[in-house]
Formats: sequence, C-alpha cells, structure tokens
Amino acid sequence: MGQGETSKVATPKSRPRDGYPGRALALVLAVTVGLVALMFGTGHRTPRLGIDLAGGTEITLTANSTDKNAVNKSNMDIAVGIIQKRVNAFGVSEAEVQTQGNNNIIVDIPKGTNSQQAAEQVGTTAQLYFRPVITYAPTGVPAQPTPTPSGSPSGSAAPSGSASPSAAASGSASASAAASASAPTGASPSASATKAGRAVSDALKADATTGTAAAASPSAAASAAPSAAPSAPSLANPSAAPPAADPNAAIPADVQQQYANLDCSQASQRKDYQAADPSKPTVACSTDPEPTGAGNQKAYNKFLLGPVEVNGKDVSKATAGYDTQQANGWEVQLAFNDKGSKDFATTTGQLATQQQPANEFAIVLDGNVVSHPYVAQSITGGNAVINGTFTQEQASSLANVLSYGALPLSFAKSDVTTVSAALGGDQLHAGLLAGAIGLALVIIYSLVYYRGLGLVSIAGLVVSAILTYSIMTLLGASIGFALNLPAVCGAIVAIGITADSFIVYFERIRDEVREGAQLRPAVQRAWPRARRTILVSDFVSFLCAAVLYVVSVGKVQGFAFTLGLTTLLDIVVIFLFTKPMITLLARRKFFANGHPWSGLDPKRLGARPPLRSTRRRSGTPAAAVKEA
Repeated sequence: MGQGETSKVATPKSRPRDGYPGRALALVLAVTVGLVALMFGTGHRTPRLGIDLAGGTEITLTANSTDKNAVNKSNMDIAVGIIQKRVNAFGVSEAEVQTQGNNNIIVDIPKGTNSQQAAEQVGTTAQLYFRPVITYAPTGVPAQPTPTPSGSPSGSAAPSGSASPSAAASGSASASAAASASAPTGASPSASATKAGRAVSDALKADATTGTAAAASPSAAASAAPSAAPSAPSLANPSAAPPAADPNAAIPADVQQQYANLDCSQASQRKDYQAADPSKPTVACSTDPEPTGAGNQKAYNKFLLGPVEVNGKDVSKATAGYDTQQANGWEVQLAFNDKGSKDFATTTGQLATQQQPANEFAIVLDGNVVSHPYVAQSITGGNAVINGTFTQEQASSLANVLSYGALPLSFAKSDVTTVSAALGGDQLHAGLLAGAIGLALVIIYSLVYYRGLGLVSIAGLVVSAILTYSIMTLLGASIGFALNLPAVCGAIVAIGITADSFIVYFERIRDEVREGAQLRPAVQRAWPRARRTILVSDFVSFLCAAVLYVVSVGKVQGFAFTLGLTTLLDIVVIFLFTKPMITLLARRKFFANGHPWSGLDPKRLGARPPLRSTRRRSGTPAAAVKEA
C-alpha cells in the first residue's frame, strides 16, 4: 500500500433499530387487496343476511311418540342437534333450531341457497329404516296389457293378477286366487328400478334387466307353479314368510288389504306409513315419481315392505362424491358402525340370493321410500357405495338423509310461517345508522384529541372494516355464514375495540415524549408495553366471545362469532399496520419535530426539558465555569 493511501473496509449495512416497517405494511395491504379481489372475482359482493334481516321460514315441529316417556329433554336435545346438522348440510347457515316447551322444536331458516330444500327436509324427522322390499307397483297409471299365451283362456292366470305375497307364503293356488286383489297390477319393477340412486357399487347396482312382474316377483311364479318357489325362506324372500319372529307366519291380512287399497298417486295417501312396530311388515309410497317403463311416464310407486333389518341410527357416515375411476357419476358412500355392519352384511347376503324385486333394500324415511337399490352380492366391511344416474343434488340429498335422518322421535309440522324481512330491514337500517354515528364520533374524537395521529387511527379503522367486510362476505359464500342483527352489533362493538388499541399505543408514545425522549426512540420504547396491554385486552375479549359462542345458540352465536373475528383482526391491524405506520411517520419532520398539528407537540404534552450536566466533561466545577 503506497504512502498516503488509506484502506477501505466494506462493512455490512446494519439493520435499522426500528426494523423494516414497509414490509409489514406491504403484507397487510396485499392481503387486503387480495381479499377484495377474491370477493369481486367470485361475484359475492355482499354478506349473506340472516332470517331477521332477509326473511325466511319458521317451522314448528311437534314431537309424537306412542311412549309418552320418550318425549323428554334428552331426546329433544338430540333431535335439535340432528336437525341443526341436517339443515346446515344444505349450506344454510344461521338456521336457529331450539326447543319450545316440552314437545316443540322451532326451526328458523333464512332465505338463501337451498333454503327451500332444507325447509322441506326439516319435516322428514321420523326414524330412518332399511327394510327389504317384498313387492311394489306404480299407481295412478293405466295397467299395461299383458299378452295371453296361445291356447290359454283370456284373462286366466295373468301374471300381474297373481302376484300375491300371501299366496306364495301359503303355497296354495286357492290362496293365490283369494289374494289376487291385493297384488300389484301392472307392476314393472325392472322398469321402475331405473330411477337414479338404485345401486350399491358391485352389490347395490342400478337395474339393467328387463322383464314382467311375473318374472320379477317370486310370489307370482309360486302362484302359477308352487314347486318353483325357492326351497329355503330368507328375510327378504316374498315367497316365504316375511322376516319376523315366526319365519312361517304370513303377511297380516290387514297389511295386504292396506297395500291393495293404497293409491300413492293421491297426495292425501302419501303420508307416513311407518309401522309402530319395526319388527312387522308395512306399506309405503315412494318419495318422488319413478319411471314406469311406459315411455317417459312416471308415477308414484306403492311398496309392501318387510320388517326393519338395519336401523338408520347405525349409519355412521354418508357422503356424496363423484366417481372418477369407474365413471359412474355421482354416488353416495355409506359407512356403518359395528352393529350396522353386521346387520347389513347378513341382510345383503340373504337379499342377493333373491330375484327382483325381492332383492331390493328400501331406504325408508318418514314412512316413505327415499331409494330402493337392489343387492347383487353380500356387502361386508361396513362400507357401501350407492350409485346410478344421480345428479349432484340427488346424491347430496340422499347422503344428507342417510347421515342425519335418524331421530329419536317422530315429528309433525304443526305450523309453517313465512317471516317477512320488512322488520329486519328496519332493524338493519337502525343498526347501520347507529354504527355510522359511533364511527363518526370516534373519528371526530381522534382528530380533535390526537390531530395527526388521529389520521393513523382512521386509516386503521378503514383497513379493519375492509378486512371484516370481505371476510364475512367470503365466509357467507364458502361456509354459509349469515349476518344477523346481533352480528351487526358485534361489528359495531369492534369499532371501540380497534380504537381502544390505537389509544393504548398512542398514549404510551405520548408518555415517552413527556419524559423528554425523541420521537423515534419513544416509538420503539412505547411498543413493548403497549403490545402487552393490547394482547391482554384482546385475549380477554376473544375468550369471552369463544365462551359465548360455545354456550349460546341461534342469533347470539352470530354476535359471538363477529366479536371473535374482529378481535383477531384488531391484532392483525395493530401489529401489521398501526405500528409500522407510526414507525414510518416518526421519520418525518412533521412528526419528529413535534409540529403542533402532529399530536406529538412536546409543549402541548407538558414534556420535561432534557436534563443538562452541571459540570464540564473535563470535571471543572460549575462555579469555575460560571466565573469563566
């Protein structure tokens, strides 16, 4: 190194003592812009409103039971929970389900997506059963003519007229003739079996066979030729005794007569035919019209069903999904508990040996047949897949019924009322007006008392409001969160929580300035103490909101949810917006020099003058300094 040259050593640039506040600001602003863009990109620009603000349907359900002791608080609470899950499964949030009195349940369903469908299924609150199908037939349609074999007298031994479960059960031709009036006429199970959702993967599969009622019904074959009847009775074999305590017992005559007289095309007859005793046969109607095999014609089917083989309570889970592997379209996946798995395996093993329709398994809710897939083989392992020509809505509806259909009591709709949103609209207007007045007062107070700092609090409130609004809007679209009047009150309370956090930090900074500190170090020293206070305050608020959400029901939960959400957002805003913004402003002369309009003027705050040394650095006494 030559004479006169100096060495230069590169030193790494040190991190500023107050960090990099611009990064935090960029992060929170990016998140805010992203949420707003997502809100507009999805087309959901306004939050969903609850029943008290948007209107909806109020349903009163009255519990019914042959056992008066069954209508108790425990069973009613279980029913409330199941109905709540059933309604929420349709994406209808903020549905209020609560008991009223000893035997009533009030269900409030706000208007919105699938609300009408949910309102209809709320009434389907009887127990869910799986029953074997003995026979069934369409009703309300003209019977299709059946060709008469050559050389046979016209009308003799017509297959549709001889399909009698009781005839097959007794095994006598005379019994068959006597019971012909109760047999299904014009039955075409193979045609009806083409309805959506009639199959279970490799075991419960959509009907693809064709044939007449005589070919499909073992009882018809038994009537014409008793020797052709199956040699061994089974639980779902209509040519043998129906499953009961006595395997040789015939189907009761009153049930046969009820089936013969049943006309499901009449709305008055499509009612709850659920037998009081699940161990006995019963009749039922299909929930919806099904194909009859005559062109595109559809009709309600009437069913003669055996005793219950699997209880709906034994279904542990049912979900709808799209089959991408076998390209079977939408399907319903079932899972049973231990008891249900055993019962289902035993019954499907017996049904698989039968001919249609005796190999079908009816899913019965409220005494109506929701679906009746047929069984091709025994299903073990506790899992099954129902597939067919489902639409997404049909698959979701069936999965919902199977998941939440079993209730400890049966219910009747004693009252259905449409709630107007007029009153709720007035209340919403009043609530928003109250919120606007409160926000205006906070802004005025911030500007008068904190001046320049007040602009920071206003900007923080704006960021918090945008985050809250966008998140509630997106939650309404994704999980069905509905904004009700108490939730609006929670949002108004949040204004005070956010403003309180600003005040805590501002006052800590002003305390440091009063002690004579410069603004930049004052901002850094004030933050740890303010942060601790803010976190403790927000923790208490969030804890109260969480406890209130857990122990409350209905609309109060909306208040608790909004309060908890805004409390979390307050922490985000104070950490990622307010503190970085104050740090940046402290570098500006307007605030650093204590301008009177900055809100940090030392004179206005009564700051102490900085302490000055009374001695020179060299140690000269103060008196000597004065003489000099």
